[in-house]
Amino acid sequence: MKETEELLKQIEQDIKNNLTPKRYEHSIRVMKRAEELAKKYNVDVKKAKIVGLAHDIAKDMSKEQKLAYVEENQIETDEIERINIELLHGKIGADICKKRYDFPDDMQKAILYHTLGNPNMDELAKIIFIADKTEEDRTYVDFEKLKEAEKNGLNSLMIYVLDMSIKYTIYKGKIIHPDSIYTRNYFLIHNTDI
Repeated sequence: MKETEELLKQIEQDIKNNLTPKRYEHSIRVMKRAEELAKKYNVDVKKAKIVGLAHDIAKDMSKEQKLAYVEENQIETDEIERINIELLHGKIGADICKKRYDFPDDMQKAILYHTLGNPNMDELAKIIFIADKTEEDRTYVDFEKLKEAEKNGLNSLMIYVLDMSIKYTIYKGKIIHPDSIYTRNYFLIHNTDI
């Protein structure tokens, strides 16, 4: 993997060229939020910034491009991902970052898990998941409650953000992927912050 600043510049240029201005700005905000959370919870700040910037690299691909990509690269999909093709951007983004930027496993998994969560998330993956859902422009976030949840630790914060995210998905009338439910249940059962 390249040096941090060089890699950040390359990723920023790539997302600027391939994402809408709105998605590009979101990626910048997620990078900043990931950096803030990484400092607070003693996670590798360089990795958090890089992954925060790159997490949505595949988000603005068309449905046809996403389907072609998963087929060409033999990426496994499930029924819900084939119904809600937007969910594939995490899997595709992880694969792109592995091949284009030589991301190590932990950084790939942080991108892979940033949309739905996963019980096997490490601290970096938790940071990216939370940063994506709580960057400053998210309109559904109660920032006062979020600040309170942050005091209880990263696992408690995961539960709060998963609850918020699942409620928002229900509000929008979308299908909830079982991975989000499994992840929520896992953190409720194994919350080490209590």
